[in-house]
Amino acid sequence: MHKTIGQDGTYKIAVLKYNGGGDWYANPTSLPNLIEFCNQELNMNIDAEPDQIDIGSIDLFNYPLVHITGHGNIVINTEEAENLRNYLLAGGFLHISDNYGMDPFIRTQMKIVFPELEFIELPFDHPIYHQTYDFEKGLPKIHEHDAKFPQGFGLIFEGRLICFYDYECDLGDGWEDPEVHNDSEPTRLKALQMGANIIQFSLNGDNP
Repeated sequence: MHKTIGQDGTYKIAVLKYNGGGDWYANPTSLPNLIEFCNQELNMNIDAEPDQIDIGSIDLFNYPLVHITGHGNIVINTEEAENLRNYLLAGGFLHISDNYGMDPFIRTQMKIVFPELEFIELPFDHPIYHQTYDFEKGLPKIHEHDAKFPQGFGLIFEGRLICFYDYECDLGDGWEDPEVHNDSEPTRLKALQMGANIIQFSLNGDNP
């Protein structure tokens, strides 16, 4: 696997496009804002504009991290599942952000990708919560929705975290422009800091 490198030496991350009618394009300002935060606060070198990539595309292997979000139905066919599986086994990383309502769909579709794996809730001492920013109680709560506690789930293959899934948290909403959801600045900051941790973890190779 290799990174897509821009002319100025930056690398890129991407949003996954999927079929099924769900809104893969939700939160259009979220990743650009997170990238800007990472570049400014952590001196990362991420291209300012994330790409949009089909799950079944061979170009998937150009990105160290891909992000998927939405509110509804997701359909991953056999070829797409094989491509996503190969990408993750080759060292790629998937971040799933439940934008409220995608949980029953993403869980069944990821079972097609990794039928042998189950999402497990990560303990609060997992390194993904303790990169540059410390989150001693795990994921911050960004939007209430069902007023459930936020949970961070992972798919772990041979000891390596290959997928992180934020549930009942809505990190992606917290990364959006302030006027979109009128979140407080402290809430947005927590969301951006946790997002930065996810990117940092995926790049640092903290997995065994």
